[in-house]
Amino acid sequence: MSEVIDLISALRDGTMTLEEVAQRFRERPWPRRASSRPSTYLERAAAVQEDSDIYRPGSFDDVAAAHHEGRLTDQEYSVLSEAVAESKRAEDDRHPGGVADSE
Repeated sequence: MSEVIDLISALRDGTMTLEEVAQRFRERPWPRRASSRPSTYLERAAAVQEDSDIYRPGSFDDVAAAHHEGRLTDQEYSVLSEAVAESKRAEDDRHPGGVADSE
């Protein structure tokens, strides 16, 4: 299991509040996917052959899956998504010109 799943479970069982989980989400680093886009036809064709949607434990994938499975309400998902975005913006501010943890 991942820390993210553990935090969502704590929210579900009432041992943590939504704001406590959101704060932990703001404080943790989030893995990112590489953002380089293919520029030529051959690069695009090669990229299609790769599975770029591989599940990554401990990433936002866990949050999205919990929402999709009904373990997070729309409101909880919105709050936690914004917390993840805040964490990523703060990391971007600390590492201008490049992300430290890319896939």
